Amino acid sequence: MANLNFDASTVESTNDFDVLPAGWDNATIMESEQVIAKSGNGEYLKLTFSVLDGAHANRRLFAILNLWNSNETACDIAKRDLGSICDALGLSGVGDSSELHGKPLQVKVKIRTSEEYGDQNDIGGYKAVSGNVMPTAGVALAAAAPAAAAAPWSA
Repeated sequence: MANLNFDASTVESTNDFDVLPAGWDNATIMESEQVIAKSGNGEYLKLTFSVLDGAHANRRLFAILNLWNSNETACDIAKRDLGSICDALGLSGVGDSSELHGKPLQVKVKIRTSEEYGDQNDIGGYKAVSGNVMPTAGVALAAAAPAAAAAPWSA
């Protein structure tokens, strides 16, 4: 337990969880984690992106790449997505998912409507950044920090 002596009335709350508008955004991969699928049919690579600039700077987006799955179609889609990410970052391949971190790319933000969860963002594409995009200070610091447990992967 921690003694906080915190008065919430002295700060402005940041409860901005509305979906991002559809379109291309500059982003960077901040985190990656190899996760066991709840279904038990494999594992996936969870990527956490941070928007780099504009009105939605520092907002997070997520992508799931089913790289290790009993469904071959799911694996093929994930490999194509990972290939698109590598192309967007100018990489011919990667040995560890941490090699994807901290490099700018563009992500195509899509809006998926779900009766159960409402509107949610998905990433529908990746491409190289055009122009000179610099990460915000918080993004640059987080990207420079070593990954505690970067998940290795294999194609």
